[in-house]
Amino acid sequence: MNISSPSFTNEKVIPSKFTCDVDNISPELVFSNIPAGTKSLTLIAHDPDAPVQGGWTHWVIINMDPTTTGIKENSKPATGLEATTDFGKTVYGGPCPPSGTHRYYFYLYALDTILNLDQKATKTDVEKAMTGHILEQTELIGLYKRK
Repeated sequence: MNISSPSFTNEKVIPSKFTCDVDNISPELVFSNIPAGTKSLTLIAHDPDAPVQGGWTHWVIINMDPTTTGIKENSKPATGLEATTDFGKTVYGGPCPPSGTHRYYFYLYALDTILNLDQKATKTDVEKAMTGHILEQTELIGLYKRK
C-alpha cells in the first residue's frame, strides 16, 4: 500500500500554500495498492514535533471507501467522515508550527472493518477503534519550518 503526493515529495518541504502561512488548503494525496479485504481507509495527518504532549493532529478522515484512490487538492474525499482535529474542527488544518522544523506524517490505514465513530472522534478515539483491525499502513512525511 502506498500514499504519495504530487504536491510535495516524501521527506521534503510542504509548500506554503498548504500551511497556515498562506492558503491553508489540503495537499493532493494519492493512494495505491490497497490490500484485498480492505473494508475502509483511514487517514491521519499528525505533527509529532508539536510542543504539546502527543503532538498535534491536523486531519482525521475515517471510513473512506477502499476504492478511494486519493484526495484532490483543497477538497475532501467523496466518501468517509472527517473527524475532530486538535484545532477542534472537522476539516484540514495545515502546518502551523510556532518555531523550528516539524515533520508532518500523513498516515494511511487499510482496515478490515468500518469504524463505528462520528465526527466528534479524535485521533486517540480512532486509534483505539482501529486496534486489531489494521491490515496494512503506510505514511508520507512532509517537512515545514515556520518563517
